[in-house]
Amino acid sequence: MGSNSLSSDSITDLDEQISQLIKCKPISEPQVRALCDKAKEILMQESSVQPVKSPVTICGDIHGQFHDLAELFRIGGKCPDTNYLFMGDYVDRGYYSVETVTLLVALKVRYPQRITILRGNHESRQITQVYGFYDECLRKYGNANVWKIFTDLFDCFPLTALVESEIFCLHGGLSPSIETLDGIRNFDRVQEVPHEGAMCDLLWSDPDDRCGWGISPRGAGYTFGQDISEQFNHTNNLKLIARAHQLVMDGFNWAHEQKVVTIFSAPNYCYRCGNMASILEVDDYKAHTFIQFEPAPRRGEPDVTRRTPDYFL
Repeated sequence: MGSNSLSSDSITDLDEQISQLIKCKPISEPQVRALCDKAKEILMQESSVQPVKSPVTICGDIHGQFHDLAELFRIGGKCPDTNYLFMGDYVDRGYYSVETVTLLVALKVRYPQRITILRGNHESRQITQVYGFYDECLRKYGNANVWKIFTDLFDCFPLTALVESEIFCLHGGLSPSIETLDGIRNFDRVQEVPHEGAMCDLLWSDPDDRCGWGISPRGAGYTFGQDISEQFNHTNNLKLIARAHQLVMDGFNWAHEQKVVTIFSAPNYCYRCGNMASILEVDDYKAHTFIQFEPAPRRGEPDVTRRTPDYFL
């Protein structure tokens, strides 16, 4: 058996874990450990510019809003019936980071060819200790082991994906130190997200109305203008840069004369922003359709002891 093929027993176990997770119930720590070991094998075989075929549905930030992820699957179709590409930020801020990230990783292990999960700036040790995932792991498991298992796994996530050689997908944006996709393919990505440099920029940068490179108000990454996007797309024969990372009220937002699109998939972000969410369907003919959605009906969110800091809502 190849290292990626699962025994029938493993498949049965995984299917049981997935059906438990879909009910928003966490799996045990030993199950998380075994799952992440398997996920690591799969992810380490993927490129830092992971090729993806259409049809595929491209999704932005989820941020632990598990019920809205369930709504996303209800609207976009279940995995593996629909192929998915998620552009990072599975954890922090929402109340169900554990269930959200565990479900996505379980789907990755079960259907490795059907779902692509990229790294976001929140898939990092430092950020998750501030914005909620670390505390949630402590609360749900009684120790930090599951947090450590996941943050080690985050180091293996691909940084970017390339849909049909023409849509470049990543969490944040471009970097002044990267001109070509080969520049990303040659990265050693297996590390904590650095404070500066190319890998940091890919996860933190934002498009801007001003030309050229600018200092990012986030304190990491850069802002980049339309001239930069056009040059990058031209150099790499791309039609579009799809990215997440920024709250946009309609769930998607075009920039740079439709050279860049921001996709955000957490509706009513932080349970108070009132925004729509969206996903981008790319069909067999590479045509694009945005599907917007509202929050899943709520039965009231759980009480959470500690409010997370606001930084860039």
